[in-house]
Order: sequence, then C-alpha cells, then structure tokens
Amino acid sequence: MFTGIIEELGEVVEWQSSRDAARITVRGPIAASDAGHGDSISVSGVCLTVVDHGVDWFTADVMAETIAMSTFKAPRPGDRVNLERAAQVGDRLGGHIVQGHIDGTGSLLSIVEGEAWRVLRFTLSPDLAPLVASKGSIALDGVSLTVSAVGDDWFEVSLIPETLAATTLGQKAVGDSVNVETDILARHVARLMTFAPSLGADHDLGTSLIGGGITGRNDL
Repeated sequence: MFTGIIEELGEVVEWQSSRDAARITVRGPIAASDAGHGDSISVSGVCLTVVDHGVDWFTADVMAETIAMSTFKAPRPGDRVNLERAAQVGDRLGGHIVQGHIDGTGSLLSIVEGEAWRVLRFTLSPDLAPLVASKGSIALDGVSLTVSAVGDDWFEVSLIPETLAATTLGQKAVGDSVNVETDILARHVARLMTFAPSLGADHDLGTSLIGGGITGRNDL
C-alpha cells in the first residue's frame, strides 16, 4: 500500500521487453536505499516488486496486464518516473490509500496556468467516470490528488508548486498520458451496487451484507 506522496524522481535505466512481459531497471537512490528482494515500490503509480537491486537502482518485472493498462508501453532510458516506497505501519497518511493497481490511463486535454498553481484537465473514460467525484481522491502517476472538477468525460486536478516541482506532473504537456488509479472505496461501492438489482427492491443490501458476515459479527 502507498499514500501517493512521491519520495523522489527516478530515472529509467533499462527496459527489456519479452513476448508477454518486460523487465525495468530504475535509478532512484532513496527508493533503493533500503530495498530488498520482494519489496514493493510504486513506479509512476504502478506497484512493482523488486527482483534485483544495487546502491542506487532496482529492477522489477512488469506483467503483460500492467503494460496493457498503463503508460508502460516502452519507456526509454532517461525517462523520469515518480517513486514511492511502500508505506510502513505507523506512517502518517499524508495522501490517501493507493494500491498501485492502475485502472487505466488519461490524456491531458488542457493546462490553465495560475500565479502559483496549475489546473490540468484529463480525459475520463466511461468505465471510470462513475468512480471519480468532485473533491474525491485520485492518483495520477502515483501522485495523490484531489479532483477539483469533473464532467462526463473529463476531470481536473489543481497542482501546487511543490507537486509541480517534485513529480513528473509538472512536465506534462497536452496530449501526454498518465496512469490513473481511482479511489479504492469508490471501486468497492460500485462493485456492491452491481448486486443490488438482483436482490430486489424490497431487499436491504446493507442488512444482507451484515447478516452474511461481511462486516463480521460476535455471536457470543
């Protein structure tokens, strides 16, 4: 699990493609400083597992599903990526709960410059639209952000100078794509609601879930 608070800007060192997967090596002194085999690191929002590492770099495997769902089509050496190590128990949750499981991508539609901020508008696919709400949380390339406005097929985020300087979002141009992860709570609510029609109008979904033990009961 991650919080969406980026620790450093890393750099792609190598991308090795195979038939249905790839292996990526990333330079990131902070992320690699205490990395161990099997550790999770968020690379521009994608949760990857460390399979090898050195003093200032780590290597991870990338599955075909990840490549298909994310912007990781063929990163080039020198490309910048947002890096965050997995959260530790007891850490402050400065952002929101981010899993590193990408729902899809969005393309940058427009940029509005302010005196000390920048508003970015991105495309919003029909399958993700129900999961994005105004003032709700969203992760773009692993960065925890608040949705400042949303329409049927677009959403906006407002970036402060720190976010612009400390993440790759400050370098995005119109037409660029980002990895999108919607809020985990919205995903679960949407999944639960798909079962509501089959239960019938007179059936209380909440009572069913509690009675069925999903929330857990103490019968002693």
